[in-house]
Amino acid sequence: MAGLLALIFVAGLLLLPSELGKAKSSKTMKELFGKSRGVNLLAAARIFMFGARDVWFVVGLPVFLYAAGWKFLQVGAFLAAWTIAYGFVQAIAPSLVTRSADGLSREVPSARLWAALLAAVPTVLAVIMYATDVARPDLIIVVGLALFGIPFAVNSSLHSYLILAYAGSEKAAEDVGFYYAANAAGRLLGITLSGVLYQAGGITGCLIGSAVMLVLCCLITFMIPMNSVTVAHRPAV
Repeated sequence: MAGLLALIFVAGLLLLPSELGKAKSSKTMKELFGKSRGVNLLAAARIFMFGARDVWFVVGLPVFLYAAGWKFLQVGAFLAAWTIAYGFVQAIAPSLVTRSADGLSREVPSARLWAALLAAVPTVLAVIMYATDVARPDLIIVVGLALFGIPFAVNSSLHSYLILAYAGSEKAAEDVGFYYAANAAGRLLGITLSGVLYQAGGITGCLIGSAVMLVLCCLITFMIPMNSVTVAHRPAV
């Protein structure tokens, strides 16, 4: 792996254009966070969306399934299958949401719809786990979280498209990097809360945490502007 990475590094030095990386970039923290309204809102929604996945995916679900009698290979196989299916749904997401002429008038409402559907899944699961005494709660959770992957994958793809629609032409790379940094922040939040919420309330606590974060994600999505120039980039001072 180290050899291949070294080869890619040398090839990049030799083959990439010399002007690459010389675009304008933010020089202060204030300027870094002075993005357009669309970029900032998408980054905030991304934090809660990926936090809502990892809050059950990383610690809560595996420990819950082990406690229910699942074997190591069974738990690993389910998580691997979920990840593979998630990638498949992302690949077909463009066929589920038809692109509009302006690139936003159909995509933004679709993002709001899929965010609402996504928030409904852990909410319903949490209610079932809290209010009813089911014979095989592990199967309920597995089926429910398998369904969770569908709106999650479509919503993730829509957001990844929208960040490019909202990114400024002069700092597009920085805008996209800022957005994916928010993705990492959301995963850190979810990983941290996964263990904390499982200790406090079991898998139901993780589902409640996921539902709360997805409701916040959904509300933020409804604030996303319908055009890409609502707030332009602020000039460097």
